[in-house]
Amino acid sequence: MTEKPSVRRFKFPKKERLHKKKIIEELFEQGSSTTLYPIQFWHLPAPNAKENQVLFSVPKRQIKKAVVRNKIKRRMKEAYRMNKFILDNVKQNYVLGYVYLSKKELAFKEINGKLKESLERLKEL
Repeated sequence: MTEKPSVRRFKFPKKERLHKKKIIEELFEQGSSTTLYPIQFWHLPAPNAKENQVLFSVPKRQIKKAVVRNKIKRRMKEAYRMNKFILDNVKQNYVLGYVYLSKKELAFKEINGKLKESLERLKEL
């Protein structure tokens, strides 16, 4: 029999989104952080998790207009969605948090590059 080639799924389902308050608090209290300007990247190993879970945040203090904040979050989610395959062969699942630090709205290309670099660093751990 022939095996089907592995197909990458570029989806970002709800079960991959981090929303539990307790886990979010643990991430920011016990997790490690790295800054790749304009993104601060938090990570915490989650041995019991079935999948990686991700949180995206754009502080109101940095970006005043909700429309722009939401656009930046959409760009970060899209960048993660397109590059999450980097973590496919990692032995352990993680809880991840991305916090946007810049006061300016950056293009998708710049956000994508930094987010991809953060996933590459996480893969090396």
